[in-house]
Amino acid sequence: MKVILKADVKGLGKKGQLVNASDGYARNFLFPKNLAVEANAQAMSELKNKENAEKFRIATETAEAQKNAGRINGKTLKLTAKAGQNGKLFGSVTSKEVSEKLKAEFDITVDKRKITMEDIKAFGTYEAEVKLYTGISAKIYVMVGE
Repeated sequence: MKVILKADVKGLGKKGQLVNASDGYARNFLFPKNLAVEANAQAMSELKNKENAEKFRIATETAEAQKNAGRINGKTLKLTAKAGQNGKLFGSVTSKEVSEKLKAEFDITVDKRKITMEDIKAFGTYEAEVKLYTGISAKIYVMVGE
């Protein structure tokens, strides 16, 4: 019997997959535990709609990430920090501060964990990589001054 899985089932398949299961297994285990539905015409059309919606969502997010990457690639963010007499900062400039500056200047929300940069503990210009989506990233420069 062909069934569409509603959840991951060990040894059978992942959520949303169309799989072939024995009649008894489907009727006595999968259906009562609400792990699968029978693959009738209505369920198949719902599955296709979900797949198309997911493809559209991925395409939209990818296009948005590429547009944002083009906007910030090669740009310089200017951050201010307090430092001692020798130019060494009190503390350091973190990816959280860079994320907040991207939000303020370019209205682009980026999680601080998606920003890769070295520790900034002195004045100067540093390179950082911002990962916007799977396979899409941009290089920015962080300039730290008083």
